[in-house]
Amino acid sequence: MAKIMFTALAAAAVIALAGSDASKSDQEAIKQTALDYGQGWYEGNGERMERSLHPDLAKRALMPDPRSGKGKIDHMSAMSLVQATKKGYGAKVPTEQRRTDVTILEVFGNAACVKLEMHDWIDYMHMVKTDGRWVIVNVLWELTPEAKKKYGIPDEL
Repeated sequence: MAKIMFTALAAAAVIALAGSDASKSDQEAIKQTALDYGQGWYEGNGERMERSLHPDLAKRALMPDPRSGKGKIDHMSAMSLVQATKKGYGAKVPTEQRRTDVTILEVFGNAACVKLEMHDWIDYMHMVKTDGRWVIVNVLWELTPEAKKKYGIPDEL
């Protein structure tokens, strides 16, 4: 049994290493892109937010439909996210409650998957390296269980 577990763990490690070919500078740039997004939100810094985004960004979340209560996909574009940032919605979060915990889940070539833990939600990002820089093209986000409770949103929609 121990031999089987060791073999399985070794195979998983090889697969994980094979899927990540990012240089140290790419890893740092990916992390900085996520921080520009998260910290830009909290600072109300639209320029910082905008530089982290691809113009064709799609940000989505499953949210309750106010009429039916059923789940519906809520969409946000790059421009609407930049405008919301400039309006200072993120700046309303008290400094001591702000989080920007970045985890690079996978990098392969010019594509990266990143998890960003914020104050009340988690963003799962897809990034692409284009013109020598990393930008966010997709974000799927989910409120934390505590935030869902605070805002009266059911766990499942």
